[in-house]
Amino acid sequence: MSEESVFEFPCDFPIKVVGRAEPGFESVVVEIVSEHVAKVDPDRISSRLSRDGNFISVTLTIVAENRPQLDAIYEALSGHDRVMMVL
Repeated sequence: MSEESVFEFPCDFPIKVVGRAEPGFESVVVEIVSEHVAKVDPDRISSRLSRDGNFISVTLTIVAENRPQLDAIYEALSGHDRVMMVL
């Protein structure tokens, strides 16, 4: 089975991004993802602070068009200095 066959595109795809709980982190994440998708729906974005409030996770559900698009999003997010982890 090829990796391309794991998903049927287009599909809803959640992306979770973790970083330090600093002002503007969610905006940075949305800006990066917006470079790769037609529209980021604000209603499909959620944020959650860690128990101690040191970290924040931002989850965006996008409409993924293909695997190369997802790879580009993950690469852009992972390469940003404020992003600690992308799931």
